[in-house]
Amino acid sequence: MPLSIFNKYESEVRGYIRSFPTIFAKSQGAEIWDEDGKRYIDFFAGAGALNYGHNNPIINDAVIRYLQNNGIGHALDMATVAKREFIKSFVTNILKPRNLEYKLQFVGPTGTNAVETALKIARKVKKRTQVMSFTNGFHGMSMGALSITGNTYYHDENYGVPAYTTQVPFHNYLGGEVNTIAYLRKILGDDSSGTELPAAIVMETIQAEGGINVAGEKWLRAMRRICDDFDILLIIDDIQIGNGRSGDFFSFERAGIEADIVTLSKSIGAGHPMSLVLLKPELDKWTPGEHSGTFRGNNLAFVASRVAIDHYWSDEKFSLELKGKSKIVEGKMMGLSAKYADHINDVRGYGMIWGAEFNDPGLASKICNICFENGLVIETAGSDGQVIKFLGPLIISESLIDEGFAILDKAISTALAAA
Repeated sequence: MPLSIFNKYESEVRGYIRSFPTIFAKSQGAEIWDEDGKRYIDFFAGAGALNYGHNNPIINDAVIRYLQNNGIGHALDMATVAKREFIKSFVTNILKPRNLEYKLQFVGPTGTNAVETALKIARKVKKRTQVMSFTNGFHGMSMGALSITGNTYYHDENYGVPAYTTQVPFHNYLGGEVNTIAYLRKILGDDSSGTELPAAIVMETIQAEGGINVAGEKWLRAMRRICDDFDILLIIDDIQIGNGRSGDFFSFERAGIEADIVTLSKSIGAGHPMSLVLLKPELDKWTPGEHSGTFRGNNLAFVASRVAIDHYWSDEKFSLELKGKSKIVEGKMMGLSAKYADHINDVRGYGMIWGAEFNDPGLASKICNICFENGLVIETAGSDGQVIKFLGPLIISESLIDEGFAILDKAISTALAAA
């Protein structure tokens, strides 16, 4: 496949093109075709940005109509019809049914913009510089977001990452026998622990890039109590696991808790760049223009997201379908675990995100390469790339789930035979 123009002119920083070395041309739902017509099943969903699938006709039709009617494209943070209709839909279909009261802050178009904003307002409100985050967490690639990301690679002083952060053990990071909640409560309550009281604790309820690490519901409720007891803001990063990936719209719904601040991006734009911070009204201490950005309001994303929310989230039907589909994916993963028990350490996940952890990270990478050769786009996760991750579009059919897992099964067998 001729990738020479990309190799010659595009920066060496390019990543996914190396995992998926072809030139893609068309896509629909949970399927992609390259320019030679080869078909691929998508178990990747744009790293979680395509929960509603590629070229969803319901979404595309609304965007096309908006463009044909000369709808406002760029408007900074001015009022537009598209923004008004999105806000109305989000409040009516997402917030009110869950008895949530949040102000909406539209920020720059990527997830890391939302994280930076959340950190900034938390520090402003609490008048503290420290922020606490978790081992294996991932929150974005800008400076503040990198400072709360677990991987030490991103804490190199050459990146200029501020040192006002503390990483603590995530649920089960030290094994099931170690109570990480008790540890956290101890260091926060002990003036001699050397740990400053943070403005906020930032967490993913399910760590995606970190290896599909799922926080238990009891653990999440205990974390909420710690934040309440020590006057700390709880920021939940729902950029990849929100927007329905857990089966509910928000990933924290299963634990019956509320976050003080929520960051949303990826699929909140329904395939278009958009990022959003939800914050409790009493935290909205900004002065006009204090936090700004040229692209803090993508009107095409407002149109796309509004129609997606209206269609998929106006009742419980879609959520129930997701929970049924997630059982199918879980069963497929458990089947692989049983079949290849000598090579798969663990299978874990929730909703429509699952991972199989391999003993040998190199084997996981080889399996994904073989999958791609055989028409399946799937990626690895985890600190060493040891976890093969299912992250298909939420609208994927059961037949494509079956077909994709058959390719994955064969790829594991092929990789082991060649080892």
